[in-house]
Amino acid sequence: MSRLKKGDLVPDLIFHTQDREFQHIYDVLEGTTIFWVLRYIGCTVCRFDVEQLIRRYGEFQAKGAQVYVVMQSGRETVRRDLEGKKIPFEIICDEKQEFYQAFDVEPAVSKEQLIDSAGEKFRRKKAAAAAEGLVHGDYEGDELQLPAVFFVDESGGVLYAKYGENITDVPTIDEMLAML
Repeated sequence: MSRLKKGDLVPDLIFHTQDREFQHIYDVLEGTTIFWVLRYIGCTVCRFDVEQLIRRYGEFQAKGAQVYVVMQSGRETVRRDLEGKKIPFEIICDEKQEFYQAFDVEPAVSKEQLIDSAGEKFRRKKAAAAAEGLVHGDYEGDELQLPAVFFVDESGGVLYAKYGENITDVPTIDEMLAML
């Protein structure tokens, strides 16, 4: 599979979320669907993104969009780590990394590429996560996994694709909302 670009059709994968079994991508597409591909729930900066999305999800809904967060975490880990939180979106639990492979979201070649090249943006996000009391949890999947963001229309057409070159090299929530 080659990297997806605007105008391509997404592959019709079968996946499960923290709460639902076996969904086809094409069955869940409504309005604009955003697939926000992160690493795993124990990753401090990924958890920070999830926490921010929990708080701001209504802004996506107000613009006719839905978000699926893709993580290498297992369902039980996601449920445990987010226990007691009302999560208004679904997290695709992709322990086998089938979504990552089908969408050609590759890992970094080194820790330096993943973290060090992110520079100040990473340091700010890590500090914001620490200020919220977030600490690193369980390690899961490929520790060097890079992020990606895909905006997809109701017919499966890619409206926007961004493959991160480091851990923070994808649009922020504010930037995603501005694109809708």
